[in-house]
Amino acid sequence: MASAFGLGAGRRPDTAFLAAGALAFAASAATTVAWCASMNGGMPMPGGWSMSMASFLAMWLLMMAAMMLPSLVAMLSRYRLALRRYGERRLAPPTALAAAGYFAVWTGVGALLYPLGSLLAAAEMRSPALARAVPLASGAVLLVAGLVQLTRWKLERLLRCRDPLACCGTPRADAMGAWRQGLRLGAECCLCCAGLIAALVALGVMDLRAMGLVTAAITAERVSPWPRRVARGTGILLAVLGLAWTLRSA
Repeated sequence: MASAFGLGAGRRPDTAFLAAGALAFAASAATTVAWCASMNGGMPMPGGWSMSMASFLAMWLLMMAAMMLPSLVAMLSRYRLALRRYGERRLAPPTALAAAGYFAVWTGVGALLYPLGSLLAAAEMRSPALARAVPLASGAVLLVAGLVQLTRWKLERLLRCRDPLACCGTPRADAMGAWRQGLRLGAECCLCCAGLIAALVALGVMDLRAMGLVTAAITAERVSPWPRRVARGTGILLAVLGLAWTLRSA
């Protein structure tokens, strides 16, 4: 387990940080499940759910925390280890700022996704033909998402995301440096997870089963000793699912 989080042999695991990450993940996951079960009102969106933009952004951030924390904790553990190697002893402030920058990027993604989903939902209500075409488009998105997982580009992004130094350069503990570290980490993570997040949108953003599967895939890519196999396995699974969905819809 220690090596999966970037802690070399002879290094004690960052126990307090890992415990805090586990508690944050459990809290965000439980709140996400409860919120999904109680949602009503607001703008209708693809996937059978509805909410206002403010509610959506709050829900999106909470959902991203539940989905990304397992892999983010691994990345931040490596970041903290690198800071220690540079002689830094106060790790909590830069860790918090890096995490804030990371989730700021994902909040921006949600801010772009909401109006696009709203426009699509409104168009579906006005056009029965478009509504009938949505399942076909969802299947095509799953197929493309699976193919993206199989590309060399995806593998390069994944290997960068597994190494904060390769991803973000020399770690810095000052406030602006830690914030920028989080922003870069978030941007790289968005690129790396593009196919899997697109699959989540196609399956239903608030579908708990889809969230669980995507979370498992993202986490396994980041912390398992076989990132290539995991990425290719999820890619093949998504491509087969997308092809079957497309053929059925057609």
